Amino acid sequence: MPVALDQTYDYLLPADIAAPPGGFVLVPFGPQSRIGVVWDTAVGDPGKPIPEKKLKAVTAGLPEVPPLPTISLRFAEWLARYTLSPLGMVVRMMMGSSAVFEPVKPRFGVRLNQEAAEPPRMTPARKRALTIASDGLIRAKSALATEAACTSGVIDGLIAAGNLIEVAIPERRFGRPNPTHTTVDFADAQARAVDAMRSAAEGAFSVTLLDGVTGSGKTEVYFEAVARTLEKGRQALIMLPEIALTSQFMDRFTARFGCAPVEWHSALSSPERARAWRAAATGEARVVVGARSALFLPYSELGLIVVDEEHDGGFKQDDRVHYQARDMAVVRASLGKFAVVLSSATPSIESHVNAQTGRYRSVTLPGRYSGAELPEIIPVDMRREPPEKGRWLAPALVCAMTETFERKQQTLLFLNRRGYAPLTLCRSCGHRFDCPQCTAWLVEHRYRHRLNCHHCGFSLPLPEKCPKCGEPDTLVACGPGIERIAEEVGERFPQARLALLSSDLVPSLTEMREIIKTIETGDADIVIGTQMVAKGHHFPQLATVGIVDGDLGLGTADPRAAERTFQLLHQVTGRAGRVLAMGRGFVQTYMPEHPVMQAIITGDRDAFLANEIRQRQAGLLPPYGRLAALIISARDKELAELFARDVARHAPPAERIEVLGPAEAPLAVIRGRHRWRLLIKAPRELDVQAYLRAWLDTLPKPPSDLRLTVDIDPYNFL
Repeated sequence: MPVALDQTYDYLLPADIAAPPGGFVLVPFGPQSRIGVVWDTAVGDPGKPIPEKKLKAVTAGLPEVPPLPTISLRFAEWLARYTLSPLGMVVRMMMGSSAVFEPVKPRFGVRLNQEAAEPPRMTPARKRALTIASDGLIRAKSALATEAACTSGVIDGLIAAGNLIEVAIPERRFGRPNPTHTTVDFADAQARAVDAMRSAAEGAFSVTLLDGVTGSGKTEVYFEAVARTLEKGRQALIMLPEIALTSQFMDRFTARFGCAPVEWHSALSSPERARAWRAAATGEARVVVGARSALFLPYSELGLIVVDEEHDGGFKQDDRVHYQARDMAVVRASLGKFAVVLSSATPSIESHVNAQTGRYRSVTLPGRYSGAELPEIIPVDMRREPPEKGRWLAPALVCAMTETFERKQQTLLFLNRRGYAPLTLCRSCGHRFDCPQCTAWLVEHRYRHRLNCHHCGFSLPLPEKCPKCGEPDTLVACGPGIERIAEEVGERFPQARLALLSSDLVPSLTEMREIIKTIETGDADIVIGTQMVAKGHHFPQLATVGIVDGDLGLGTADPRAAERTFQLLHQVTGRAGRVLAMGRGFVQTYMPEHPVMQAIITGDRDAFLANEIRQRQAGLLPPYGRLAALIISARDKELAELFARDVARHAPPAERIEVLGPAEAPLAVIRGRHRWRLLIKAPRELDVQAYLRAWLDTLPKPPSDLRLTVDIDPYNFL
């Protein structure tokens, strides 16, 4: 059952109901009727045997819903065991969308009735609608109304008059990508990589790290592995961290294979998700391009997984079932005995070490596909060249932006901080606006005239006077967010066309893709964005990149802080000069001597990686050691602390396992819940899950308000 329980349930099966393994059935579950999955083996503690006469019967089968393939059942069990999650929660992820289990509603549209006489009252709007419909095509009523710039009432009037006929719209089919649609000419380095990709896609399980500088043509290279997989009659999955933004990727895929892939991400409507889920199960979807959850679709004949930007933190889920999709992709491929390709310009330390030690194959693309040089990186020491008072862009960066603007080229300014300012305080009494539900400051969003919490979503209008001392006009914004940078740029470059890329400023996927298209075509002079601008975009006219605060990700308790900062800065600066002869990247920093800054400035990635690897080895941190986190939270602060200390007392003694904590979490309160953390550190070869299971089995039953979350291989240390 798709609930937070780790066991299967027994039911009687009436003779007239088919229930194959993986099939979906309707069963009574407590006071409700719920949909469950037929499992082929019993899971969990069966308890005492139940007499057959006490068993409830399956209410109905759902034969119209494709069953989960057996490999999905095995994958669900593996994932549940590894992450210490209830099997039912993994099954819930595999069920996709509730619309999967609803009857497919026929869609109706309208077309012209050629035999009808002209309507008695011919208005301009009616005339426009009939002219458009004269091509004989079937259109949805809303689509025809939009094209004709009229209301749906006009269309209804034409139906009533008999000029338009309502007809069923045939169900849309997904296109079938053609592996030979286009042939690509590759340079020598690419050609060698292509050969490696094609051979990897030939059959047995393997993992290949495709490591290439930004702009080296990694996408075109792994497309050849996709083509080989299609030729063999298998399905392919390409996972991207920001699937919703990548219209550019879709265009490239269509150019190579002749049609678009099947998309899977959170911006799809429930019926669209149901259609994609069914297409994966029936094999109609030959290539799926999706976010991390696309890994759990019920593929009937999956033969390749590509994880693009494999280093990206977006592949880690920190909600309900805590899993790292890159690592689980490797597990899914191992179970299915097929290939995985991990692609990145800045591979994770884990993947890099696996390639070094021979666990993964390694394919390197050393140069840019266009032949353009990598951008020159220029440090801006903010201690020596600070911006003017009340400004955030240093003179050297402003000078470079001016030159770029005069040459009619593009500049990108990157700051990984949404909103206008990260802190608002009162000049008069010093009052700071913090979130009533979290240990966090409220962030000013000036475009919306609101103060927002980025952790729980709490929001309030920007007040005109201080709520503590009552003084008007004393509130001051401290520090910059991208809205504040946009304000400064607007003052400095009043003629420039600005584009802002931030998840909170663009309400819909369509609008986001429109903005990206605007940048691609050169209709924006200066782009200002958060980390979403680092996600694999190709902006041909971009010559200059400015990192407003290069130090932002450093100095945290996260053991991956240096690695993440390096990856992000490398990816952002790598947007520059991909087509132009030479790009430049400016990094504003107060710590130019920091190893991360030195690696970015000199372009010496290998030295940085070697240093990081040495530190990880010395500290027994991943990939040389295992980490697991226990997070205890409750609305009552004392209850959370007492239970966290009780959990620590129950830790079984173990020579080689270190238990750190409990300690109050850096973000001590989120959504009104007080949080405490324990960190478990162990050598790589030890079975941390077995240790944790033994530990958790000894714990007393927690009070109802208390939550204990297990995070194996944590990526979030807040």
